[in-house]
Amino acid sequence: MMRTSAVLSQDGAPAQALQDAAQSDASQGDGEPVMKWRTLWLSDIHLGTRDCKAPQLLEFIRHCGADTIYLVGDIIDGWQLKKKGIYWPQSHNDVVQKLLRKARKGTRVVFVPGNHDEFARPYDGLHFGGIEVINQVRHVTADGRTLLVVHGDLFDSVVLYAKWLAHLGDAAYMFTLKLNRWFNQVRLRLGLPYWSLSQYLKHKVKAAVNTISSFETLLSDEARRQQCDGVVCGHIHRAELRCEDHLIYANCGDWVESLTALAEDFDGRLKLLHWNAGLQVLAELAPKTAAHPAQAQSVHAQPAHA
Repeated sequence: MMRTSAVLSQDGAPAQALQDAAQSDASQGDGEPVMKWRTLWLSDIHLGTRDCKAPQLLEFIRHCGADTIYLVGDIIDGWQLKKKGIYWPQSHNDVVQKLLRKARKGTRVVFVPGNHDEFARPYDGLHFGGIEVINQVRHVTADGRTLLVVHGDLFDSVVLYAKWLAHLGDAAYMFTLKLNRWFNQVRLRLGLPYWSLSQYLKHKVKAAVNTISSFETLLSDEARRQQCDGVVCGHIHRAELRCEDHLIYANCGDWVESLTALAEDFDGRLKLLHWNAGLQVLAELAPKTAAHPAQAQSVHAQPAHA
């Protein structure tokens, strides 16, 4: 791995936001995390958008530590930051500072760029502030399984062949999230739980369901082609952990609505985590050496919005 410092962009807003966060990274101490994992995977945080749940993510990161943290794409929403009226509150800065601080204190932090932070892809193999940039990486679990770690947008035909449509879809998604905020404010006053309009529409529209299924199949096929035991990805904001035909498919979900992450225990056990003022395990896969390693088990019912 080449250890060369790099600025991610010379004049773009995403790079400036990163530089500002790095420059203001304080040396304040942090308490020890309540839980320690071998590996954590986080994706689709979308810093720079109003619907990013940065405060909840900070709570999660303070609660959970890891030897290695993979940032599986769309960590910073460069698409939104390029627009007029940049949104970058202190809590978003705090997330970047927290990750930089963890890297400085010995955690290996690997940034796998996605389509919303594709400005980082030309810097594959470099690092900034101790955070490595790797476009595609393999992770070996404690029990010896190899997982391909990619964001997943390169297996999305809309992103690849109709980028204008991807931007249109992103705008529609942001509008739906805006409606979500208003709708759930009303639900909160009525004492009702959070409900996701965008997830409901995505799962009800047949074309969207077919696209998700095709995406998962393509990624699983790529993992098999590269002779890996599974794949870890993000991109579609749909948290998932399962094993079919001895191949693992894990999607980290997002920190816009799902508030989910993937974790690995020190024995190689994989767990899909949900944060809601506390930790909840949605599903898990036993280590390879366990008696029944083939199937993911649901531990708690997945929240309606995840």
